[in-house]
Amino acid sequence: MIKKYLLVTKPGIIFGNLISVAGGFFLASKGSIDPLLLLATAIGVSLVIASGCVFNNVIDMDIDQKMERTRNRALVQGTISSKVALAYATLLGLAGVGLLYVATNAVATAFAVMGFVVYVGLYSLWLKRTSVYGTLVGSLSGAAPPVIGYCAASGQFDSGAAVLLLIFCLWQMPHSYAIAIFRLKDYTAASIPVLPVAKGISVTKRHIVWYTVAFMAATLLLTVLGYAGYVYLAVAAVIGAWWLRLAFMGYQAENDVQWARKLFGFSIIAITALSVMMSVDFQIPGDVLLTYAR
Repeated sequence: MIKKYLLVTKPGIIFGNLISVAGGFFLASKGSIDPLLLLATAIGVSLVIASGCVFNNVIDMDIDQKMERTRNRALVQGTISSKVALAYATLLGLAGVGLLYVATNAVATAFAVMGFVVYVGLYSLWLKRTSVYGTLVGSLSGAAPPVIGYCAASGQFDSGAAVLLLIFCLWQMPHSYAIAIFRLKDYTAASIPVLPVAKGISVTKRHIVWYTVAFMAATLLLTVLGYAGYVYLAVAAVIGAWWLRLAFMGYQAENDVQWARKLFGFSIIAITALSVMMSVDFQIPGDVLLTYAR
């Protein structure tokens, strides 16, 4: 009974996003951690993401029936009614936003609401079904959690938060395109206009390479602007170079599905490693300039 209500919130997505929330929070905290604030932020973000995922399950019921990997979901099978799911999603969302508003600050809460509106409204209800740009717009919602963590700790949206937003938006693109390639049959069956369906796999491979290059450049900005240290920089450079190598391997891949799965798998490793490194190798902005001045 409880399990089906847990699964409909997509706990894997929630857990993955919590890692990025922690990365943003620790980066902004600069070693001065408020455990209660961190806990409240993590719970609040988890509730908002869970709400968005349940709403997405309701919206995508017709699509999920056509895709092999989703046809056994609770709403498709009728083990949870759409009315109950909508009420459940609403309660989760209100609880999450309410907790963030009370325990964190208006900036962090605003980004949580933004991510929710983009994911449920712009992406799930509209662009996912109608436009090849749905992935790009949806990347904003995927990039919201680390920014929420950062703003919860810092109380402001500054250049560090902007770089995090850029990094995680750019990361979403190769990550999502890889999924679209190895699940091409499902997306085609459901008539979802992701890039491989609309433009073909060869075009998607070029987009993956260019977005990976942009992602590499964005990750380095945290050190250039003085928010992260040189150990983070080294790790980011190695991760970016390896991910780009995998992206280029797609041009010679004999099996696009296997290649896309490898690219996807490494994308999870990459963003987890970066989140950990920005958590432990932070700097106070200006430290780099002061070092050079000495």
